Amino acid sequence: MAAEAQHTCYEGDSVHNFQFYLEHSGEHKAIVQCLNNILAGEFKRIGEGKSSLDVLGIGSGAGEVDAQILTLLQSIFPAVPITADIVDGSSELSDNFKALVAKTASLQKIPFGWHIMTSEDYVKQVKVKGDMKKFDFIHMIQMIYYVENLCETIKFYHSLLKANGRLMIIIETAKGGWDTLWKTYRKELCVGAIKEFRSSAEVIACLESLCLKYEVHSVPNTFDITECLNPGGSTGERLLSFMTGSDKFHQSFTPEIRDGMLDLLRKKCSTVKDGKVLFISNMSCILVHP
Repeated sequence: MAAEAQHTCYEGDSVHNFQFYLEHSGEHKAIVQCLNNILAGEFKRIGEGKSSLDVLGIGSGAGEVDAQILTLLQSIFPAVPITADIVDGSSELSDNFKALVAKTASLQKIPFGWHIMTSEDYVKQVKVKGDMKKFDFIHMIQMIYYVENLCETIKFYHSLLKANGRLMIIIETAKGGWDTLWKTYRKELCVGAIKEFRSSAEVIACLESLCLKYEVHSVPNTFDITECLNPGGSTGERLLSFMTGSDKFHQSFTPEIRDGMLDLLRKKCSTVKDGKVLFISNMSCILVHP
C-alpha cells in the first residue's frame, strides 16, 4: 500500500515487510496492468511535438512501477530524450531502485536525479532554491497517505506540470477494504507514519476544491488473507502487521481490538471465493489535467 513513510521512511524490517506484502498482494501487477491500458494514449498526447520529456516520481520506492512507466514512455518516443527525478525518503528502497536501473539497459539511457527525502522536504527544497523544474508526467503511487497537507501537496505538484502534462495519483478506493479497516480503527491505527487515512474520496474532494479537471480509472485487486484469520501462521502475522502499520500485530493490540479487527476483515473488508477470504484492495488511478 505504501512506498514512502513520514520521517524515517521504510528501512530495515519495514522494507522486508513491505516487499513481502507486495509479493503476496499482487498490487504492483494490478497497477501495471491498469497503466498499460491507459498510459499509452496519455503519453502520446503528453509528448506530441515535444523535443524532450521530464518525469517526476514521488514515493517511488524500489522503482518497479517507475521502470514500467519509463519503459512505456521510451517505446512511444524512442528518439526523444527523457529525464527522471525520483523523490523517496527511504535510502534502502532508493538503493534498490538504483540497482534496478543498473541492470536494465533501457533505463541506463535516462539521466536520473535522486532526491532521498520526504515529499515535504522536497517541496521545501524546491521553494528555497527557486528551482521550479517543470515536468510532463508526475506520479504519486500509493504515497499520498503520508503527506502532511493533502490539498497543499496536490496544489504544489500540479503547479510543476508542463503544458499537456498529467499528474497521476494512485490510491485506495473509498469504502474498500483498506478504507474500512483504517477508518473503523482510526484511533488505534493512525498513530504512526499515517496520521489520517485517505482514500480516493479525500483526493477527489481536494481536486474539486481546487477546481482541477481530472478523470478516474479503476484498478481492481484482491488478495488472499485466509491465513490472517487462522492464528499462529507467520504469513498471516506478517500481512496483518503490514496492514495495520504495526511491528507485530498480535503484540500491538489488546485481544478485544485484535478480535474486532479480524472480524471486520472477514465480514466487511473481504469476499469469499473457493473457500478463500479475499481482501478487497481496489485502487483508483486519478489523472489530473494541467
